[in-house]
Amino acid sequence: MATLLRGEVRAILQPAGHAQYQGAYCPPGVPFHEVRRGPFDGKRDIAVRPDADGELPRHMTFGGGRVVYEYDGRDKQGRAVYRYAPRLSPSHTEVMKGVAEVYAEHALDKAKGGQ
Repeated sequence: MATLLRGEVRAILQPAGHAQYQGAYCPPGVPFHEVRRGPFDGKRDIAVRPDADGELPRHMTFGGGRVVYEYDGRDKQGRAVYRYAPRLSPSHTEVMKGVAEVYAEHALDKAKGGQ
């Protein structure tokens, strides 16, 4: 776990909630629950520094800004919860196209009698 500096708050990254994934791209043949999954979900060793007004950053970005997590309040342990924001993540559409390919290949294998 990360050592906190003065004023910092522990944070955790979580899958998207309804507010974040509503209206996000989901290709045909892919279950909508796949839209919720972010590449860094579950990461806990993060520290966030409030701004001068004491507010936590509204967004947290990774991968050069291609993956966005959005602040969604605090959990019971007092950690700042950031949820994957597929509508704000530039990489989301391409990732979902890759997920669609995997689902299509699996469906094809299953139709051919494979597992």
